Amino acid sequence: MSKLKSRPWLQRIGMGLIALMLSACGGGDYQTKGIEGLLPALEFELISETGQTLSASDFRGSATVVFFGFTNCPDVCPTAMARIAAAVEASGADDLNVLFVSVDPGRDTPARLARYTNFFSDRVTGATASVATLKAMTKRYRATFGYDRPNAFGDYNVSHSSAMYVFDAKGNARALFRPADSVTAMANDLRRITER
Repeated sequence: MSKLKSRPWLQRIGMGLIALMLSACGGGDYQTKGIEGLLPALEFELISETGQTLSASDFRGSATVVFFGFTNCPDVCPTAMARIAAAVEASGADDLNVLFVSVDPGRDTPARLARYTNFFSDRVTGATASVATLKAMTKRYRATFGYDRPNAFGDYNVSHSSAMYVFDAKGNARALFRPADSVTAMANDLRRITER
């Protein structure tokens, strides 16, 4: 008789440890990254693409996807925006918005933001703020951005986080979408979040 069979308490501990490890590997209900309870509620005050003040209260009652980027971004931002627009459409959810927060207020005027966001979806709203306000907001959500040194023509690149943050209708953080997440997985998670 093996030692394991003769000690049922050891079996229970072993099974408990395996269950604990498996639960740690899972993303809960999410096909992407669940972040419930890991980040603070959605809170901000920005200048929208219409030139008006925009705050988190304007989005209450609808789930919101937040992405930090800039309109001159050559690859990450347009790819992310196309993917999230497709996921929003595929989710079939009506009470869902996307907030594109520009971390390049020097170049991204309200008019420029409006042209950029309208290209992707009428559910996308562009907004920006002072660099100090943007730094406080990105710090709140553990995102980053920074400016490269301008070239001889005054052009510069902006390095920034590539994740998208999903908040429910009450403004609570629910999921984190990363570049490797499929549009289908994002759409399924958006549907789940809006149905809660």
